[in-house]
Amino acid sequence: MRTLSVTKEQSGQRLDKFLQKYLSQAPKSFLYRMLRKKNIVLNGKKSDGSEKIAVGDEIKLFLSDDTIEKFSRKARTFPYRRLDVIYEDEHVLIVNKPSGMLSQKAKPEDISLNEYVIGYLIHENRLTEDTLFTFRPGICNRLDRNTSGLVLAGKTVTGLQEMSALLKERRVHKYYLCLVHGRVEKGQTIRGYLHKNEKCNKVEVYQTQLPGTSYIETSYEPLCTNGKFTLLKVLLTTGKTHQIRSHLASEGHSIVGDGKYGSRGLNEPVCKKYGLQYQLLHSWKLSFPLLETPFEGLSEKTVTAPPPKLFERILQGEQLGGVDLL
Repeated sequence: MRTLSVTKEQSGQRLDKFLQKYLSQAPKSFLYRMLRKKNIVLNGKKSDGSEKIAVGDEIKLFLSDDTIEKFSRKARTFPYRRLDVIYEDEHVLIVNKPSGMLSQKAKPEDISLNEYVIGYLIHENRLTEDTLFTFRPGICNRLDRNTSGLVLAGKTVTGLQEMSALLKERRVHKYYLCLVHGRVEKGQTIRGYLHKNEKCNKVEVYQTQLPGTSYIETSYEPLCTNGKFTLLKVLLTTGKTHQIRSHLASEGHSIVGDGKYGSRGLNEPVCKKYGLQYQLLHSWKLSFPLLETPFEGLSEKTVTAPPPKLFERILQGEQLGGVDLL
């Protein structure tokens, strides 16, 4: 027999989902049979698996150690890397992702921000490896590999659910900084329809709706310009793949350093001058709405991440450094 006590990280999920993670190699039919026979009970009572578990709940497994071992997933190790943590509370972690790091795995062998978040939480004693059998923290929004800036992560089931819901409902305002080619003198909201080509991982923007396209909306305002380049503040209303990069390029203002949607002829001089190898696009600010407990620490708060050093150096070098970016 084994007794499991529910932690804050695990709370908020259904009992059957918890069991499917803890005994991940067991067929679902086995788990439901054990529930029916009261070989698995919640707080000493028979359960059907639909109950939401809470902190301090006791789950008793009247199973042999051999059976539990047979059906348990083996623990994984997660790499530790020092992260630029902008905000952290009991349920939420906000990290300033560097350019060049994947948000999530593209291939099984990849190491992404997702894995580094877990490694960080274990290293800082915010999470135990045993907890990973039944709950895995994760990021709630994704950035392209070469886009830097703010990424939201849920440390608990409650945190993951709430932050994911806020993003889905577009209640978190996401502001970006980007340096684009050309002079932009006034702000505007641009709209269009985006189509993704899965084979080449590239998108196209159309002005009219076509089969397979998704509506996109992007707002921007110029912060400063030297005539050759303009620093833009961008509000991402919808959040589609490569939206900012492709949408601005379709307006004739591709992002500096963007090899996929920009012009090689325009990019080459600035890339050579500064050693730039990625697009100058940075997830700058997240503005949160009024939130209730336990998220009062983020309620009506704006979280800001400074752009990478190279981004700032290029702004200074092009006489665009007079804007307060904090």
